[in-house]
Amino acid sequence: MTRETIPAARPLIGEEEIAAVARVMRTGMLAQGPEVAAFEEEFARRLVPGALAIAVNSGTSALHLGLLAAGIGPGDEVVVPSFTFAATANAVALTGAAPVFADIDPDSFCLDPASVDAAITGRTRAIMPVHLYGHPADMKRLGRLADARGLLLVEDAAQAHGALLDGRAVGSFGAVAAFSLYPTKNMTSGEGGMVTTRDERLARRVRLLRNQGMQTRYANELVGFNNRMTDVHAAIGRVQLTRIDEWTRRRRANAAALDERLTGVAVPPVAPGAVHVYHQYTIRIDASERDRFAKALRDEWGVGTGVYYPTPCHRLPSLEGFAGDLDLPETDRAAREVVSLPVHPSLTPDDLDRIVEAVNACASAGA
Repeated sequence: MTRETIPAARPLIGEEEIAAVARVMRTGMLAQGPEVAAFEEEFARRLVPGALAIAVNSGTSALHLGLLAAGIGPGDEVVVPSFTFAATANAVALTGAAPVFADIDPDSFCLDPASVDAAITGRTRAIMPVHLYGHPADMKRLGRLADARGLLLVEDAAQAHGALLDGRAVGSFGAVAAFSLYPTKNMTSGEGGMVTTRDERLARRVRLLRNQGMQTRYANELVGFNNRMTDVHAAIGRVQLTRIDEWTRRRRANAAALDERLTGVAVPPVAPGAVHVYHQYTIRIDASERDRFAKALRDEWGVGTGVYYPTPCHRLPSLEGFAGDLDLPETDRAAREVVSLPVHPSLTPDDLDRIVEAVNACASAGA
């Protein structure tokens, strides 16, 4: 009998979300309206206390508009990791600025401050760390570096809803931050993103940019975009917000169980003071065995995996023009070795047992 595959990710959408959508549909008010306003207030209060939140139509839009609002544009450079989803560097390029790629710390998979320091030039305006897989970047060292060099700090928190560093929420360290609400993220609005900032001026500028450059209808103050979130999506997000704390607890419990029981593989370390929210639970496998290992998990055990990300941004055809002859050894090594295992909150005890048995068996057999 073929076992049902345990997926690497599984969006959790229930009757409450369906009822919330139906409620909004019945009002006839579908575009940005009271649901969006309520979602923004609740998101900030729960996940980034003290910040202002501005809802947009995607995580990429959140990054793009946050950068634009902060004044990033042609002639500027922004230091970013190459080991991340392309949206990070895309958002910089879309402003007319140039993404400058730096290497990662091999433990956290986040920006290495020493590599960032070496990448700064006279044109650098900002540093944009990614809290990859839900682990906070080293915001203390990056913040000190940004302050010392007179640079903006912009956070890509797309994968890190609820992550903390020394008790402080990600999304609160930089001048501006961006979260994604894509279906596979730790919470979703169906599709969407959120910008957070403590700066009223930046918040107002993001609000203008998302809505054709106007705050008052037909009183356009600048050239903007149609990047609004709908009330339908906000209604989904508001329900998900009420559940994210429990889902995060389950993700962390699942990760702890994997940490304790996996053998023969390097489990993901967590930096002192960091609260990892495990958007992904990412291990390393010898590069020569990685693909066979993932195939064996899927074909022989019915355990789905993901490789995030097999090609670093500085080697993508769309972005390699910004990289030149760049050597990022830890980035390249991670791209060859990483495998993400299921850690999502819908895993059952039997699922965890199978994942552990499968990984240990495949690791001991050399895939």
